Amino acid sequence: MEFRCPGQDMRNWKPEDIFDIKCPWCKQDVEFWKDEPRRACPACRRDVRNPRIDLGCAKWCKSAAECLGITIENPEILASVRERLLAALKDCLAGDENRIEAARRVLANAEALLECENADAVVVKAAAILRAVETHEAKEPRGSAAGPLQERETPPMVRSILESVGLEAMVIEHVCRIVDSPYSGNDLDTPEFRIVWDADWLERFPTEFPKVRAEALNKLIDGTFRTKKGQAMAREKFISGKGP
Repeated sequence: MEFRCPGQDMRNWKPEDIFDIKCPWCKQDVEFWKDEPRRACPACRRDVRNPRIDLGCAKWCKSAAECLGITIENPEILASVRERLLAALKDCLAGDENRIEAARRVLANAEALLECENADAVVVKAAAILRAVETHEAKEPRGSAAGPLQERETPPMVRSILESVGLEAMVIEHVCRIVDSPYSGNDLDTPEFRIVWDADWLERFPTEFPKVRAEALNKLIDGTFRTKKGQAMAREKFISGKGP
């Protein structure tokens, strides 16, 4: 009798192992099997990733390559929430390479802050990445992304991306609140918001204050950044001159 791996034998699958995911672009239902990393949407033909991918034993079994033709290092298979959000951001901001790279720098800042601050890493990383979608869709015709324009509801694309990744409803709402938060930052004060706030300011501080004298920088940094680590990173980067 031919041996079949019980973890990959579809005879052992349950009804919930085949499910629909809404396309983040057109809202069409896309049917997935649990081990499919991505499929083309049948309506708009855009690439849709499977946020609920479950490879079962293939995640650890040494025979996964022979069994399924994949390797454990395959990014299509082991893509994290972070990587799927970055991929979605790149699709959303297609052609806007400057904003994509800025979002990556904000994310790197947020990850550095997370090493010293106690917060929900998924919320922080998602908000740090998707804040770029907010500013992209809020741009004025002349190309700026002025603060007042951002004091509005979350762009539908932000919520769609979060839902397509499969995040819990409470996480989605928290991320949307951070993304929605006005530039003043006075309406929200969670650890996650403070980290994203500081990560964003570490990116745009030189643009907002291009000609500030060194003696005034300390006061500006204390008044701008919300975390001790953010203040320390700002001093290292803008006063000591040791940062990138």
